[in-house]
Amino acid sequence: MISRFKDLEEVIKYKFNSKDLLTRCLTHKSYDENINNEKLEFLGDRVLGLIISKNLLSKYPNENEGIIDKKYANLVNKKKCSEIASEINLKKYMLLGTNYKKKDQKHEKISGDCLEALIGAIFIDGSLKNAERFILNYWESSLKKSDFTIVDSKTKLQEYSLKKYKKLPTYTLLKTIGPHHKPIFKVTAKTPNSKKVIGTGPSKKEAQQNAAKKLIEDLKI
Repeated sequence: MISRFKDLEEVIKYKFNSKDLLTRCLTHKSYDENINNEKLEFLGDRVLGLIISKNLLSKYPNENEGIIDKKYANLVNKKKCSEIASEINLKKYMLLGTNYKKKDQKHEKISGDCLEALIGAIFIDGSLKNAERFILNYWESSLKKSDFTIVDSKTKLQEYSLKKYKKLPTYTLLKTIGPHHKPIFKVTAKTPNSKKVIGTGPSKKEAQQNAAKKLIEDLKI
């Protein structure tokens, strides 16, 4: 197993001092309920956000906060993390329970979570500098793009609602489920004369975006 992980270290260009920490960041809770990567994922998500925020402000000093926020949202999310995880073939090294090994459709989220755990592990094992080096190695090309900002779903729905009804869409938080450190928010989105559509996400903002996206599709905007 250690030799297999050595291949991963060569791919990511970082050698762990603690092989136990490396193993832990690759361990899903379905494999080990007690010693797994959930807390490292929590930490890695924050480290990733810090590094991307810092570099966006450095690369785009004249952009307003709204544009920076949209660029950030395109770079720090589960989809992007799963793309990077796929790039380094992270699922090859993950330790998963038998049931999860058979569910390929879940691998995208699990591998994205694992990538965040890997970032958290590099931060603890090495330093913020090591974590930044790893992140920039895989996010640098996206950070350099000046044309990747798109009109997000909430903005698109808002523009539609204001133009058609002179009113803003409304978002209502229905409930929050899951553990305190990893909540899932359930939100509804509605415009005048539309039905309520439900969206979920790991933050209120992402849940609202997902709800807005579904409503846009429903309204065929």
